[in-house]
Amino acid sequence: MKLVLLSGGSGKRLWPLSNDARSKQFLKVLTDAEGNKESMVQRVWGQLEKNDLAKDSLIATSKSQVEMIQIQVGTQVPIVVEPTRRDTFPAIALAAVYLYSVKGCSPQEVIAILPVDPFVENHFFSKVKELEKTLIESNAELALIGVQPTYPSEKYGYMVPFDEEERSYMRVSAFKEKPRREEAERLIESGGLWNSGVFAFRIEYLLNILLERGYPIQYEQLVSQYHLLPQNSFDYEVAEKAEQVIALSYTGYWKDLGTWNTLTEEMQNPISGKGFVSKGITNSHIVNELDIPITLIGLDDVVVAASPDGILVTNKEDSLQVKEILKDLIERPMFEERRWGWYKVLEHTKYLEGNEVLTKRICVETGKNLSYQVHYKRSEVWTVVKGEGVLVLDDQLQHIRSGDVIHIPLGTKHALRATSTMEIIEVQTGSELVEEDIYRFSLEWKQIMNEITFKNLAINL
Repeated sequence: MKLVLLSGGSGKRLWPLSNDARSKQFLKVLTDAEGNKESMVQRVWGQLEKNDLAKDSLIATSKSQVEMIQIQVGTQVPIVVEPTRRDTFPAIALAAVYLYSVKGCSPQEVIAILPVDPFVENHFFSKVKELEKTLIESNAELALIGVQPTYPSEKYGYMVPFDEEERSYMRVSAFKEKPRREEAERLIESGGLWNSGVFAFRIEYLLNILLERGYPIQYEQLVSQYHLLPQNSFDYEVAEKAEQVIALSYTGYWKDLGTWNTLTEEMQNPISGKGFVSKGITNSHIVNELDIPITLIGLDDVVVAASPDGILVTNKEDSLQVKEILKDLIERPMFEERRWGWYKVLEHTKYLEGNEVLTKRICVETGKNLSYQVHYKRSEVWTVVKGEGVLVLDDQLQHIRSGDVIHIPLGTKHALRATSTMEIIEVQTGSELVEEDIYRFSLEWKQIMNEITFKNLAINL
């Protein structure tokens, strides 16, 4: 059995800490057994490793999240990348076709799909391992994991069972998304389970669906037609239309950490970052990524979250509304982690004349490097405020340190490697200050050195 971990999403439900580049699964707000901060994807991947499942797993994600995944779980983790972000049906279809046509998996191979953000105990993955055997023995089209409800939740989807004799699995007759409390109570009384979002199927099952709709089942061909796939969830496109669906029942701790309400329930400390909470406050949390303190007085059951992207103050029960309220918000991420460190946008100004100025604070960690790149729509001025390193400017090397100011004109190739952790204030000036105006020649420092050595040797000859 192969496992596909779905890592997507636009990052709106946990705004302002999450954004398109740093979605909820990358926020280090959980705590591991050693007391270290960890993210949802680090926790889940660690659980896959502990349960001997990681070797057969891959992560399906969007281009904007590849770097964060590699930073947090390593560059050796297999990744399938969506050419454009759509929804879970296209993402799962692409992963299935990749396993079939690139990795050579049999059409009879079983694939299990897991979301990246559930908070579960380790023995949950024993139930995941049972999916393959149960799917084959039942001859079902889909096998799911349902969670025994502990209360009539209005936040989760439910599986509705057929009335039948007891067996090791239940046959699913229908799905019900986020019912009102009264209906949730009736569903639980009739044996309904929470939908955990974990399910399995044979590769052949999804390949046949694609063929019936006229889509290719070769990876490169499907990538080229990816924009034509329906932008819908797998539940809507497949699960709700399947005729033979079964579910395994899981009894144990399970929680979807996709909202501020549920995420803060798993935070060991009510304050993350600089903050103060007055005495007597109950069930309130501060999550602060800014360098200024936040003080919370006299408010129970609230979340105050602050980052360079914005500030959120919300009652926990109403925190679900943030995604809908911000659905039309289009802003550049103000903070991003990268393979070489991080950057924070300090100021961005657009002038009536058409030019822009963007100021960033950049940290390049010891031994890491920026790619060898060039821009055609902007010039840059770097002021080194901490550390030292090696600068490459149009194939020429020079040593730079704290206090140096470097001018990088438009069209000039440049790269940087930190020999000790560097912080730089970068001021960009140009007509369009976007990430798309980065044209990379080499990513790794060894490649950069080989490239400029070869060019300088050719010139000398």
